[in-house]
Amino acid sequence: MGRRRILVRPRGRPLLSVSLCGVARGMAIHSSRDFETELRDLHSHLLAMGARCERAVGLAFEGFCRGAPEVAADVEALDAEIDRDELETDALILRILALRQPVADDLRLLATALRLVTDLERIGDEAVNISERTARDNGDAKRLVSGPLTSMARTALDMLHRSLDAFVRWDDTDANQILACDDTVDALYATIVAAMTEHMSENPDEVQAGLRVIRVAKDLERIADHATNVAEEVIFMVRADDVRHGRWQMAGATLATH
Repeated sequence: MGRRRILVRPRGRPLLSVSLCGVARGMAIHSSRDFETELRDLHSHLLAMGARCERAVGLAFEGFCRGAPEVAADVEALDAEIDRDELETDALILRILALRQPVADDLRLLATALRLVTDLERIGDEAVNISERTARDNGDAKRLVSGPLTSMARTALDMLHRSLDAFVRWDDTDANQILACDDTVDALYATIVAAMTEHMSENPDEVQAGLRVIRVAKDLERIADHATNVAEEVIFMVRADDVRHGRWQMAGATLATH
């Protein structure tokens, strides 16, 4: 029998293909056709929610860079949709748990999805925070760190996109690689804080502008943390391995000594 495939095209993201036999074990063929449909709907919900998070963060950061506080209304509208996504997805997961009583891979998939929607909802909140810190004139503060700040945003968004793709593909290898990216974001954040601290001490009239830059950098650092959480959740889903709180680093060090 040939492989059956589900094609999911969430708004704002490229076409993704999920195999029902092979890689995406959590989407394996079930005796219940309704169960198959529910799992397909769950993936669609999560990817659409993730796409909205990416859009919200990108829009908020672009508005901050351009000094366009009017984008806040669009970001808040996206965040409202993300909040609805969270409620609808939670309800779907709880219904599946109650009616299907899943085990093994399917149970880990649903447990992961419950945590994933929380991280995505918080990413939407961080996007709103960025838009609220946008001002038409940030003096020299923003210009001084435009390079590392843009790198932070790009890295955080790339981590989010890759972690969602890893979830779809049940790809713990890529999820492992995403975990190491968080150190890059942390280093950029430290660079920005140091530069802004020096700039504000030398230019007291730039304190408010400098603080806005630091707060946006912190919002981006938190977005990267949530993307890291998603990657950790993918690893748990695929191989039932809890790598939260740096345990993946300890495991890697142990393997290196043998």
